[in-house]
Amino acid sequence: MTAPAAPRTRAKGPIDPRLWKYSRSARGYLIVTVALSIVVTACIIIGALAIGRVLAGVITDPSARTLSAWTTEWAVLVGVTVIRVLAAGAQSRYAHRSASRVVAELEVEVLTAASRFEPRELDAEREELNVVVTRAIGGLRAYLTGYLPALVLAVTVTPLVLVVIVTQDVTSAVIIAVTLPLIPIFMILIGLLTQGRAKATLTTMTRLSAQLLDLLAGLPTLRALGRERGPATRIRALGEAHRRTTMRALKVAFLSSMVLELLATLCVALVAVAIGLRLVFGEMTLEAGIIALILAPEVYLPLRAVGTQFHAAQDGVEAADRAFSVLDRRTVAPSHGRTVDASSADIELDALTVASRDGAAPAGLTARCRAGTVTVLTGTNGSGKSTALHAILGLTTPSEGGVRIGGVPVADLDLEQWWAQVAWLPQRPVLIPGTLYENVTLHGVPDADALVAACRAAGFDSVLRDHPLGWDTRVGQGGVGLSLGELQRLALTRTFVSNASVMLLDEPTAHLDSASEKTVLQAVRGAADRGVTVVMVGHRRSVLHAGDRIVEVFGTAPMSAELDHV
Repeated sequence: MTAPAAPRTRAKGPIDPRLWKYSRSARGYLIVTVALSIVVTACIIIGALAIGRVLAGVITDPSARTLSAWTTEWAVLVGVTVIRVLAAGAQSRYAHRSASRVVAELEVEVLTAASRFEPRELDAEREELNVVVTRAIGGLRAYLTGYLPALVLAVTVTPLVLVVIVTQDVTSAVIIAVTLPLIPIFMILIGLLTQGRAKATLTTMTRLSAQLLDLLAGLPTLRALGRERGPATRIRALGEAHRRTTMRALKVAFLSSMVLELLATLCVALVAVAIGLRLVFGEMTLEAGIIALILAPEVYLPLRAVGTQFHAAQDGVEAADRAFSVLDRRTVAPSHGRTVDASSADIELDALTVASRDGAAPAGLTARCRAGTVTVLTGTNGSGKSTALHAILGLTTPSEGGVRIGGVPVADLDLEQWWAQVAWLPQRPVLIPGTLYENVTLHGVPDADALVAACRAAGFDSVLRDHPLGWDTRVGQGGVGLSLGELQRLALTRTFVSNASVMLLDEPTAHLDSASEKTVLQAVRGAADRGVTVVMVGHRRSVLHAGDRIVEVFGTAPMSAELDHV
């Protein structure tokens, strides 16, 4: 269960603090990146001082124009160069590994959080979550391997190198201090110009992915109707829109990089001209001028890198922002609650009301589902019958009223312990890619005799006979390879084979012929006679006749009717 979603707010600042909150690998990566950046900064400064000392000495002192005169400086220069290369290589290698770990951690976190969403909320965000988890979060790699190291270097290299320049040449330091803010100012202006581009790209990708998946799922039906070419036009239009959005973002990225490079080059040139003029007039020493000239590009380089990497990281940052908006919703873990023995417990619905977009569904539903009986929920489409089952499971939080299991509110239960006692058949049964046997044994390997009896009760034994491979028959995602009736029978077999004390059946006889329906309802009746509490959603007269109690469910109006079956 989740708390009501808070409005999505983009974290202010270049680094989203939620990244460190939700990813342990990201915290370790930041520490290593800062440490390696300090090492790189020290190497830059020491190397510049060594080069300045050697060049100035060679030019001004003829007697020092031999390699032996500068043995110490050469050793220092070679040492810091090797250390800088190793540090940069280690940072790049560690960055790619850490980025993969961070992305994997966030994907697991988002999937775990999404699994606790209420069904209606999950249906509304399914496609966006699919794109964010499967594709978009991967864009964080560019953020972690490029943008974040550049940002850390900008925080460490730029101020430290500027301090060293102050000790060598105050005039150059002043010029840099005056021109340096121009780069972040232009970065902000470019950021304002491109604001929303990454969001638009991700939105287009989500829409394209959703419609493409719908088209593929319905392609057999479209081909049977001779309409397979129609939706292709819409998909082509969405693809073209995604292409245009992406190309606009790339164009802005290239242009902004060019602007930042040109600006940094002009700033360095201004420093170089000032140093050259003062050297000509003898207003500064050659060593100080060389050191300042070598270090001046290093001051601007990290900021230029930040601007270059900014656009490459935006898609991932936008996806991470959406992922964090999912993770920020506080979830209630299904544990540490009260336990209940469902074998003899009644299920009580007390004025159960769940708000929806069109009012309430159900509205004021009151019923008592006794152990060992079959209770049938019936009503018009959209009245909230399936939602009532979700509320019994604890998957949906009521707006008013509540559900009690053996007198204990569902909200106070240990949900894992409660779910272990329930067999639930939803309207759209979940099947995984694999064999029929793997799908039936998702929740454990049943006794062989019990499996045979469940197959017979669900009519699935005839399905096995129609497939030469029997239990080894493979199905695709969502049961691809089976007809709707065969899929329903497989799901019923999985439900009947369990030893659950409670059965929640949502339209169990959908897609079944009258003979199969009769067999299934007899199995439901037999389960109730064994003491199982059965709550079933249905419309057909045969289903209503199978119930001990019929509860009519209403939406928008707070009323319900409970009729003893005659």
